[in-house]
Amino acid sequence: MALIVQKFGGSSVANAERVRNVAGRVVKTYREGNDVVVVLSAQGDTTDELIEKAKEISEKPSKREMDMLLSTGEQISIALMAMAIEKLGCQAVSFTGQQVGIKTNTIHGNARIEDIDGSRIRAELNRKRIVIVAGFQGIDEEGNITTLGRGGSDTTAVALAAILNADLCEIYTDVDGVYTADPRIVPDARKLEDISFGEMLELASLGARVLHNRSVELAKKYNVRMVVRSSLNNHKGTLVKEVNEVEKMMIKGVAYDKDIARISILAVRDIPGVAYRIFKFLADAGINVDIILQSIGRGDTKDISFTVAKSQLTETIDLINRNLDDIGAADVSFSQDVAKVSVVGAGMVNHPGVAATMFEALAEADINIHMISTSEIKISCLVRTDEAEKAVQAVHKKFRLGESEQAEEQAG
Repeated sequence: MALIVQKFGGSSVANAERVRNVAGRVVKTYREGNDVVVVLSAQGDTTDELIEKAKEISEKPSKREMDMLLSTGEQISIALMAMAIEKLGCQAVSFTGQQVGIKTNTIHGNARIEDIDGSRIRAELNRKRIVIVAGFQGIDEEGNITTLGRGGSDTTAVALAAILNADLCEIYTDVDGVYTADPRIVPDARKLEDISFGEMLELASLGARVLHNRSVELAKKYNVRMVVRSSLNNHKGTLVKEVNEVEKMMIKGVAYDKDIARISILAVRDIPGVAYRIFKFLADAGINVDIILQSIGRGDTKDISFTVAKSQLTETIDLINRNLDDIGAADVSFSQDVAKVSVVGAGMVNHPGVAATMFEALAEADINIHMISTSEIKISCLVRTDEAEKAVQAVHKKFRLGESEQAEEQAG
């Protein structure tokens, strides 16, 4: 007997037919002799619809009340799933994040899990029930409902798998696994049999929407065995694991992210400690900063540019404007007409020329690069939003990621 955590996304439970389909898959796993914990997202576009409802009432609703509202979407999913499973002849029980003791910090809208009391889940599993848990949500030390950010149900599933010492965590989506690029814009994108935690974390952080990046962090930290597969068929998925064969494939994938904005703080005093002050108060406000570029300087000033998620743009601009005098800067500007295109692969650390190949692909496609960021396993370029998909296609083709690994080895 194994303990299996299965997470199903919103598209997998979007309507009654799909709820019944998932229920059948869960029951099959249970009847094979396994204990099963199911984590669900809100149905289809429910979260977007709830956000629109909030906007009808207030342009800037409080983050606490938004969490209260958005958490209801998952509660609908889990109750319907329990009903569907019971109709198939198995016992099931549904729980909110609060009911199973998922404790988080107090950052509404982007909370992090701090602890989980798994006793209630274990008790129900001992009673031979299928346990269904609402993803994406928890409760802070003051008893307030919190949410984990978009894609947070993945993190709920991996956290539960870790605390319960599950044998497997299956992440079900509407795609067959992890691809070398988004197959919707790159038709010859190839599904990967496996990918390392490090590579998957970079892809998730850089815009690939298959997994929530914090779920990969947790899986790596607790060595959770994880598979990404489709809820719509029985095809073999992609295994996410600790160690990958670095020499096997230089580049694992191309990702893009349009949900970013570039901010420039202009004419900053060129003295020690300025960068620290800027990014310290951004960090204290819970604002995540990605690509950072600092100019060499002209006279006694310099410009500092960086990217943030579009959802945090207004908050970031307001915060900088309130602190311009303390920073010692002249002004702040921003642009939302940017997208980030990235290549990821653990193998690139041993292969010189990856950056040159990526830049060549963009040049041949007549795409200008605005900012660049690199690490041992990724290279990211900022381009215009309307050129993002064209850039992904050009880079994917240049690295020949649609070809078989054997063909790549022969070409290399």
